[in-house]
This record gives sequence, C-alpha cells and structure tokens, in this order.
Amino acid sequence: MTSTDQGRRRGRNRGEQLMVPRAEFESYYGRPVIKAPSWAARDIAGYFFLGGLAGAGSVLAAGAQLTGRPATATAMKVSSLAAVSLSAAALVHDLGVPSRFSNMLRVIKPTSPMSVGSWLLACYGPAAGAAAVTAVTGRLPKAGAAATATAALLGPAVASYTAVLAADTAVPAWHGAHRELPYVFAASATAAAAGMALLLGPSRESIPARCAATLAALAEAAATGSAERRLGMIAETYRQDRAGTLLRAARLLTALGATTGLLLGHRSRPAAVVAGLALLAGSACTRFGVFAAGVASAEDPKYTVVPQREGTPPVEDDA
Repeated sequence: MTSTDQGRRRGRNRGEQLMVPRAEFESYYGRPVIKAPSWAARDIAGYFFLGGLAGAGSVLAAGAQLTGRPATATAMKVSSLAAVSLSAAALVHDLGVPSRFSNMLRVIKPTSPMSVGSWLLACYGPAAGAAAVTAVTGRLPKAGAAATATAALLGPAVASYTAVLAADTAVPAWHGAHRELPYVFAASATAAAAGMALLLGPSRESIPARCAATLAALAEAAATGSAERRLGMIAETYRQDRAGTLLRAARLLTALGATTGLLLGHRSRPAAVVAGLALLAGSACTRFGVFAAGVASAEDPKYTVVPQREGTPPVEDDA
C-alpha cells in the first residue's frame, strides 16, 4: 500500500469532509425525463373505473343467479352492460376517432396489453349484453345462462387488465407498482360491484355483496400499502397533492361503505343505499387517484432519475 493510499484512508477515518459536494439532482431545464400521459383523466380514469365495475359486476351477477337471488342477478347484469358501454364510449372518446378501436382488432398481439384489452372488451361486451337482455325479457334462458357464464369468466380480466395496461408504460408510479396494481384494481372493482349490488338489489339478497365489500376493502388496503412500501420515494406521488387527496377519500369512503353495509345493510334500506354509494365513490376515487399519481410521477423528473441513481430503479425487470 502506498503512502498516498494510507493518507487517504487516514483522512476517511478522521471523517474529513469531501472537497467537492455531492451533486444535487437536476434535469435539463427542469424538463420531465419521460413524457407524461396525454390521456384525459375523465376519459381514461373513468374507463378504468367503469370497466372494473362491469367486470366484477358480471361475477357477482353469476353468483347471485347460482344462489337464487334473481333480483340482484338481473340488476347486476343490466349494471354491467351499462358500465361496459360507458367504458367503451370513454375509451373511444379519448382515442378521438372511433375507427381506431376497430383497427386494434385487426390483429391480436398477446404481448400487448392494449391489444389483449381490446379483444377482451370485444368479447365481453356482447356476452354482457346478451346476459342483460335475456334476464330482462325472460326469453332464451339457456342462451342467457351461457352468456352470464361467459361474462363472469371474462369479468376478472376486464376488471384488472387496465392495471396491466398502465403498468406497461414507463410512468414510475404505475410501472413501479406493476406487481400490486392489478390487485388494487381488482379489489377496487369488487368494492364497486358490491356497492352497486347494495344500491340496486333488495336487502334480503345482500349477504354476498356485503361480505364481498368487506373483503375487497381489506384487500385493497393491503395491496395499496404493499405498493407504497416497495415504491420508496415514488410513493410520495400517492400521498401528496391531488392524488393524495383522492386516495385518502377512497380509503375513507370504502371503509365507510364496507362497515355500513356489513352492519346495517340487511336491516335498513337507506343504510344499504348509503353503503352502496360510498363504495362506488371510493372505487372511483381510487382509479382517479392512481391516475393522478402516475401523471405527477411522470411530470417530475426526480421520480425517474433519483431512484436509479440510488440503485433502486422504479422499473424492475423480473427477467
């Protein structure tokens, strides 16, 4: 070991200050490193929410039909048809040109969440429509049962594929939570569907919806907490500003809806309505909050660069 190396070691041992201060993070003229999503919040966050409500609603509708709850089953089938129709309208509105959606159906690309999602909607929509029409008219019961089963099988994918779509982007708050975001969306969709069942179905048929709401609230809180712990500094985008306000409101509304529905939903019709509205509002706030967090993380370049400099990149490659 040379005398120079020994001197450097002694200097470090004495705790000497570095002559050059650590570099502070800056970006080129303060510009974002990645392009923020150009999607309109009303269209795409609404598309996320409505698609989740439709998909989870079809699962609840099939369960209600199998367990002898016809009023709830019919209500949820009609609700799912309305939700998926509005969801598709929101997507087409954001695309700007309706033909763009049909163009995505020219090929199927399993590695593309957008392609898979387009085909999911194209297959799920007719099934949900047939299930609703046969339930309302009472005609073609066998065809209605087949449509109900098909919609229920596709429902979980419809409810959660939008999380995969968001996580497939370079947006730090979305891609960094790629493991947990599908569970957050699935739980939020279940809470919304349970809320719709409490809102539209009779109280005597509400036991499955009340139980589903409670489980969904717990699952959403667990998945969200896990994502925030793993995201590190990027989790700030889920706690601050517009996203933080929306997600705090989502937690409060979902907990209120689940608790009210579980304790009072079977006794009081007004309580069931309040619980249903709270669950629906909580689910919507979750989707809009996650959307806002993603935009905030893309607009501030530190959420892209700083985690990478610290050796904890927001985007993990499982391969």
